[in-house]
Amino acid sequence: MDPVIIVGAGPVGLTLALALARQEVPCVVLDEGPGKDEPRPARTVVLREDTAALIERLTGVPLAHAGVRWAGWRSVRRKQVMCEVTFGDADPAPVHIAQHVLTDALRTALAGERLVRTAVESRLDTIEQEPSGVTAHTRGAAGTWWRGSYLVGCDGPRSTVRKLQDIRFPGRTAVERHAVAALRTELPWYEEALLHRQPPWRVSGPSAGEITARPLPDDVWRLDWLLPPGKDLVTPELLLARVRETLAGWGGGPTPPYELLDTGVHTVHHRLARRWRADRVFLAGDAAHLLGTLGTHGLDEGLRDADNLAWKLALAWHHGPHEALLDSYQTERRAIVAARLRAADQALPLLRGGGVLRAYVPGSARGHDTLLTDGHLGRGALGAPGSYAASPLAPGPLAGDAPVGTVPGEAVTDVRVTAEDGTFVRLRDRLGRGALLVVLIAPGTGVWERRHWVSAGIMPRLAAAVSALPHPAELLVAESYPGAAAHTVLLVRPDGHLVAALSGVRPADLYTAAEAVLGGPAAEEAGEGASATADAGAGSR
Repeated sequence: MDPVIIVGAGPVGLTLALALARQEVPCVVLDEGPGKDEPRPARTVVLREDTAALIERLTGVPLAHAGVRWAGWRSVRRKQVMCEVTFGDADPAPVHIAQHVLTDALRTALAGERLVRTAVESRLDTIEQEPSGVTAHTRGAAGTWWRGSYLVGCDGPRSTVRKLQDIRFPGRTAVERHAVAALRTELPWYEEALLHRQPPWRVSGPSAGEITARPLPDDVWRLDWLLPPGKDLVTPELLLARVRETLAGWGGGPTPPYELLDTGVHTVHHRLARRWRADRVFLAGDAAHLLGTLGTHGLDEGLRDADNLAWKLALAWHHGPHEALLDSYQTERRAIVAARLRAADQALPLLRGGGVLRAYVPGSARGHDTLLTDGHLGRGALGAPGSYAASPLAPGPLAGDAPVGTVPGEAVTDVRVTAEDGTFVRLRDRLGRGALLVVLIAPGTGVWERRHWVSAGIMPRLAAAVSALPHPAELLVAESYPGAAAHTVLLVRPDGHLVAALSGVRPADLYTAAEAVLGGPAAEEAGEGASATADAGAGSR
């Protein structure tokens, strides 16, 4: 079968290529550039816990070594601390990393993948679809035709793929603008991020009512100044004045020594593509959506697009197209991004406007800081990852449903599990392989070798039920899971979202849930035999 064509070699396209290769799907990445990003210290990304874990799993690179995992977060208004957060195991820290460093890590990991081919200096200009595949043409010195099974446009805000498919991209332009500087200096906070609203000192030029400071390795910081509405030119002189006054204001004295490394202006747009799928062509990342006001970060959602789409494309590539499963990519991901955009658009006039509108946020200034903290830290309606509870892949109520601390559709908690070979691993380490995960909660198993309990109690019945599922599944055992009673069985999607939690071994319910998450009735090759096996197992309860 032909490879998957990925247009765009940014973080989203490279992540998708790696995720597909790990599931034995060949890919061709069409890179418009030379195959290497220009270092830009002022162009950085903040990754939440789930997306940082995804990148670490795919690249094998601990991101805390390439970036900074924040020690804490502080929100200040004038001179008053409004909110302080100290990160730890119960509240994992975001990771702040330069985008070119992240991209280099992904490119390095791809270089070792035998199933991925990268074509540099390859600019897409034509897409032709037919029932059996996609043909794409690239122009340039090495212009040629490429044949693929599917094509995914990860080619950014000005996506050629989106335009060739005549997909509308409505929304708002220049919702926010920030002046940005990356500089090496010493600040009063060590590896803590800061949001400073209405600083008490005078800032040169138009009012700068909000400043954000985020740490990077080697005493480098990224500073962002929110600019007032309009198109006022940010001159080098104005930016330098803001750097000096801000550093002096935070230090309480003269401007401390600093080395200016990079500057820029970051403009935030809010847009959402009408469609994310056109037959065998898909959109992901900035080609499908733009967001980023109030501290939110669009790359997180782009990486979640790649994680969601990879296992569905892999299943279709290996087992034949299953339209309901492929359609669910747009349904699931677009709904979550649309909700994030709506939440930001509703909060913007309250936080950026004036007059009576501010009174609608409970707690006035403190309520405003809570909303902004949610956006920056990936919480609440502005920043939380979102749930697939309303997904067309959800199985609906089952007779054996059991309560756990994770609502079906949400990402599972990363607990320690025992794998089939008897080793102890993290649950997230088993994601992204294309298989469903079935997790039995069995207190006490962690202190015994697997050979002592693998053939005892309910394990043989559960193993038989797992082997009868309509898609390959891996059976794991955990000592505990938040909110789960002993002998609870979890069914988890390949991208780490909970499908169902069942009380005990219920083969029929487990089969029904697995069948639903695959988009409906099992493929013909799974046949009636698997279903008959599940029914036989249900009768033995």
